[in-house]
Amino acid sequence: MVIIFDLDGTLLNTIDDLGYACNHALQLAGYPVHPIEAYPAMVGNGINNLIRRALPEAVRTEETILRVREFFVPYYDEHNCDFTRPYAGIPELLATLKEQGHLLAVASNKYQAATEQIVNHVFPGIFDVIFGEREGVNRKPDPQIVFDILRDLSGKAGLSVKRSVSETVYQSEGRSVLYLGDSLVDRDTARNAGLPFVACSWGFVPRERLVEERIEHIIDQPVDLLNYVH
Repeated sequence: MVIIFDLDGTLLNTIDDLGYACNHALQLAGYPVHPIEAYPAMVGNGINNLIRRALPEAVRTEETILRVREFFVPYYDEHNCDFTRPYAGIPELLATLKEQGHLLAVASNKYQAATEQIVNHVFPGIFDVIFGEREGVNRKPDPQIVFDILRDLSGKAGLSVKRSVSETVYQSEGRSVLYLGDSLVDRDTARNAGLPFVACSWGFVPRERLVEERIEHIIDQPVDLLNYVH
């Protein structure tokens, strides 16, 4: 089976490092900062959108966002694993899935360099494909990141990938594909890619919100994902 994981809020609790980096950038740019506990409501859809939400509404221009990003990225590159940790049970889940021979991938809206750096630091040798935000590729919920993951896995461990007749969904021959994430962006990404979706309740979106959105499959601890794996 191919299992695609979101990163922030699914595999890792990254909120402290994101919040400190954003506050650092805001302060250097001359804007007010936020308490770290306010940041879960701001994350999703990439760093630029995090900065946009963190800025005062009156100054949310592309020019200002890019200026603040120039302060954010160097700081985050140096400090993105200061407080970032896997959620309880994630390392054990990944070890079990790896032992069972599944192919594992990361699909994140965090920029590619940081995505690779963090995943390789925390989970060395675990993931077969690691994709973050890349220039010229639309962010999630656009399904292109899923298509790119499956294309990259094509030919590995008996997996072949082909376009469907409609050219909207990739299908794997011999292996099924599952997507795990914590957010509505992840739900929409999976839906847009034609994949089954499982939501985790330990991330940045409260369980009540996931229930309100009528998400069919919600798990409360990582080991529960094994019930969906075959």
